[in-house]
Amino acid sequence: MDQVLQQILGYAKAAWQRRWWGVAVAWLVCIIGWTWVMMIPDRYQASARVYVDTQTLLKPLLSGLAAEPNVEQQIKLMTRQLVSRPTLEKVARMTDLDVKAKTPEQTEAMLNDLASKISIADAGRENLYTISYQDANGDLAKKVVQSLLTIFVETSLGKTRQDISSSQRFIEEQLQQYQQKLTDAENALKEFKQKHIGMMPGQGGDYYAKLAEVSGQLRQAQLDQQEAANRRNQLKRQLADEEPELTAAAAVSTNSEVDGRIQALQKQMDQLRLQYTDLHPDIQSTKRLIEKLEEQKKIDLAARKTDPAGARIQNPVYQQLTIAIAEADATVASLNARVAEYQRRYGELRNASNMIPQVEQEYTQLMRDYDVYRQNYDALLKRRESVTMSGEVESKTDTVDFRVIDPPFVPSQPAWPNRPLLLSLVTLGGLGAGVAVAFLLSQLRRTVTDRRVLRELTGLPLLGAVSRVETDETRRRKRKGLLTYLAALGSLIAAYGAVMVLQLVVSRAG
Repeated sequence: MDQVLQQILGYAKAAWQRRWWGVAVAWLVCIIGWTWVMMIPDRYQASARVYVDTQTLLKPLLSGLAAEPNVEQQIKLMTRQLVSRPTLEKVARMTDLDVKAKTPEQTEAMLNDLASKISIADAGRENLYTISYQDANGDLAKKVVQSLLTIFVETSLGKTRQDISSSQRFIEEQLQQYQQKLTDAENALKEFKQKHIGMMPGQGGDYYAKLAEVSGQLRQAQLDQQEAANRRNQLKRQLADEEPELTAAAAVSTNSEVDGRIQALQKQMDQLRLQYTDLHPDIQSTKRLIEKLEEQKKIDLAARKTDPAGARIQNPVYQQLTIAIAEADATVASLNARVAEYQRRYGELRNASNMIPQVEQEYTQLMRDYDVYRQNYDALLKRRESVTMSGEVESKTDTVDFRVIDPPFVPSQPAWPNRPLLLSLVTLGGLGAGVAVAFLLSQLRRTVTDRRVLRELTGLPLLGAVSRVETDETRRRKRKGLLTYLAALGSLIAAYGAVMVLQLVVSRAG
């Protein structure tokens, strides 16, 4: 730390030896800088503040009915477009700045200068904007701000109406296209239904459900057919064991068997009546069989009365079996017809197995396209009504209210330059330049200020040092030189103060 401090002190001593160069440079820089600052032309700033009110009463009332544009985003876009080239050209025409530009190069320079002096900023609150412009001519600055304010309001209002008109044209074109697509889809769907009638989804249930239902009915009919055929064959075997005719003695036992069968059939019929009505086929069949057994019993009784000696009579069991076989044959024939019908239906459904899924797929695709066209068409109809209402609202009411909070105004004092600040910066810069020059010269032409510097420069060991004895004359010359230096430096500060006073007087007089 001591070594660094000694080095800094060494630099300061070396720069002190060149102090007069530093004062001279400081005076030169300050004189040039003060002259430049005093010669800078004044520029006046015209500004205006405008408030964009987007919270109108109609906004909540028309919510969901009319299209709600993003007004805030549009306003931000307008603020950026104010410094675009078409806007700058329009401002130049409104303020007669284009008259001064005779050549394309001058026009380009004029537009660039105009863009560099325009400022559009947020004033610190939502939707509050400040438009400002600086120029040496205060009246011209005010005209430029007024022109920008007019363009800002007109462009913002016209942009919304232009967007609504473009949206209406686009929606009308899309509606015509989707109406044609929807008509074509409806015609294609109608022709498809007419061509594949009876095979459409939903007609008679699902195809696979119908196929499973017919398959189940076919299996049940085949099972009933097999049971009826087995019963018929059993009856035929029983018939083969019976005699067509019996003697009167055998008839007595036969009658008792007939009575037993009648009683059994009556019990069976009573059981069936607990589950079904008298119109059930099993009850009707049992009832007919009981009636035939009763008739046979009467016939046998009459035969015994006419031939009590033992004449032969018809076997009632044989007749009963014959009747049962006839009924069984009819049942088998009916079941054969039913099985044949179910087989035909099943075969038709199996033959159509490749066509039905394809029909369903094509129908699904047609319905999907039709639904999409229908939904888009309905949505476009709603959007058209919404845009139409938005256009009515925009043309008959003010959805955006522009309020000029502060009209274009030019203060009497110039906005630029800030001469006191610039004069102070020039003075500080001059002093800094003087110190820098003195230090630079001390490093270019280095001198020995103490024993440490000598030892560093030569690299040899220092054996001793000779002290300098100052006389009264030497000390008097030193004091005189120091006072002269302080006077030169103080005169620089005094000159700075005089320039500041002069600037204050000039600014108040202006």
